[in-house]
Amino acid sequence: MNTFFYIITASFLISLSVWVAVLFLYFKKETLKKITIFLVSLSAGALIGGVFLHLLPEASEKIESGTLYLIVLIAFIFFFLMEKILHWRHCHEENCSVHSFGYMNLIGDSFHNFIDGIIIASTFIIDIKLGITTTIAIALHEIPQEIGDFGVLIHAGFEKKKALIMNYAVALFVLFGALVGYFLSSILENIVLYLVPFAAGGFIYIAASDLIPEIRKEENFKKSIASFLFFILGIILMFLIKLIN
Repeated sequence: MNTFFYIITASFLISLSVWVAVLFLYFKKETLKKITIFLVSLSAGALIGGVFLHLLPEASEKIESGTLYLIVLIAFIFFFLMEKILHWRHCHEENCSVHSFGYMNLIGDSFHNFIDGIIIASTFIIDIKLGITTTIAIALHEIPQEIGDFGVLIHAGFEKKKALIMNYAVALFVLFGALVGYFLSSILENIVLYLVPFAAGGFIYIAASDLIPEIRKEENFKKSIASFLFFILGIILMFLIKLIN
């Protein structure tokens, strides 16, 4: 099975996370709120685990440490800058947005999904197992994100049907990014290697600035402990994948 097939399949499956998110809308609002915090925690753990157990160890074998950490820092700053410019934040509560933010959220998500596609392509090109691990980490992030994004669009005034169509159109930017990443790598052979630590910096930013603050908002002690355990579970999942690989 060739690398291109893996890349297209993985990115297409990621785009389907929109439909998985819609299934959660059949839960009552109170139940959905309870479930989402645990999905967010699992997502944060998976992203952090993916960075420190997979992406950085892989990149450190081929990139000098000074350059490696500089790229991670640049990526962190880049994602922070994009958030400032686009007001890009992934909210996980239905009542967290204002009307104009619906369109800004779509713009930010389009860019984010495009980057995800490039990351998926670059990791699969380097190593199939690394690509699978990265795809799993992204998928665990996308599900709670899409739940929140759908809620943002509804709150911003979109009808449910239009919100779903717009959300899926934005999700398809993952495929577009994957195609660009694949063909770009054949032209610029070394660029893919440096996209791995760039992805690491992006994952750290998403987990640290978006997901973990959401977890910290939980005031109930038992739920806080449970969400922390889900965070650890996300890391353990990445560790188990490393053992299997």
